[in-house]
Parts: sequence; structure tokens; C-alpha cells
Amino acid sequence: MTSTVTVVEHIMSANDRLAAQNRAELETSRVLGVNVLASPGAGKTSVILRTIEVLQESLQLGVIEGDTAAVTIDTDKIMSAGMPAVQINTGGQCHLDAVMMGNALPQMPLADIDLLIVENVGNLICPASFTLGTHFNIVIASVPEGDDKPYKYPNIYRSIDALILNKTDLLPYIDFNTEYFRRGIEILNPDVHFFPMSCKTGEGVPEWADWLRERVAIFQKNA
Repeated sequence: MTSTVTVVEHIMSANDRLAAQNRAELETSRVLGVNVLASPGAGKTSVILRTIEVLQESLQLGVIEGDTAAVTIDTDKIMSAGMPAVQINTGGQCHLDAVMMGNALPQMPLADIDLLIVENVGNLICPASFTLGTHFNIVIASVPEGDDKPYKYPNIYRSIDALILNKTDLLPYIDFNTEYFRRGIEILNPDVHFFPMSCKTGEGVPEWADWLRERVAIFQKNA
């Protein structure tokens, strides 16, 4: 048991060192990095596309797409929206790590980017343990997943900076207690920024985009 724990600690320590190198590279290029986490089907790519739609006139975005299989569906959508995108195929692994992130960064035109969005693998457990070197962690939850996710998967919510509750247009049709859900989040992370959103109707998208725009402005002012 001791040997197993030691190996895991070594792996995590090595990952954290590489993540620090990734962050240093982003900061040298004056690029703000955002790690987007969610379960499959929560709407990560839809949120990213909406974000590009609103921010593309004021910011240059780039996207790193994490997928367990070598399909380029989401990457193609991002590129069709006019933004540079790089895909990471994890080979079946349930998360991105700092090594994968570090290998992807040289493929991005960092000198031309203000905001780098990393779409992590759809999973609410593994990605919580691996830092990438980004500056902010964002979780996208969705109404169809149910209002009990913060209580079942607490670790991923503890260290995030913002939470998007996506697909709010379905609230009239699904038994989802928003206050119960939000209370579960605030118990774990009372300072988290909360954005109810619908990619279909556009609800909450401007507020989310404004939050990102402000973060980029502060970051670049202090870089």
C-alpha cells in the first residue's frame, strides 16, 4: 500500500511541475487559459461555440479539444467558427494531464491568442485531480443531469472558479431544483461564480462572456 501511494504522489508531483511550465508559457505569451470540465453531454462544445460567437469581435480565442477517441467532430466545429483548434487524443484515458497540454501548446498560435479554452474529457471524477497549467477551472453542468451532482461528485466543484448551469430552457420540463443544486455548490465553494445559461435561447451567454472578457483584461493588464 505504501509503495502504491508513493508512486501516485510522484505522478501527481511531476504533473504539477509540468503544469507550472505550461502556465509560464501561457503567461509569457500573455494568454489566459481556461480549463472547461463537464460530464458527457453537458454542452461543453455548445458553450464554447456560443462563447466564440459573442467574443470573437473583441478577443482572439483558441481551443484545445480533449477526446478519448480520434474523432475530430468538435475540433472541426471550432475551426469552422474561425478559431484555431488542436485536438488531443487521450487514447482512452478519462482526463487530460499536463504532459498532453504541454504537447499541444506548441501547435497553437499563442502569439495571436488572448484566451485559450481547453475542453477537457467528459468526466466528473478524473479531471479534478490533474492540473494543466490553466488559470481558471470552469464546470458546465446541465439541467438534464439532475440537481444532485454536487452532492455525488463533490471534488470537482471544490476548486472551480465558475459554474455554468446549461440547458436552462429545459427547466419547465424536468424536475430540477435549482436552489438545491446551487446550495450544494455553495457548501463546497461559496465564492464560485454561477451562470444559468441556455445555448439554445442565449440566456446567460452575455453575462458569461462579460466575465471572461473582464478576466482577460485584468490578466493582460498585469502580465
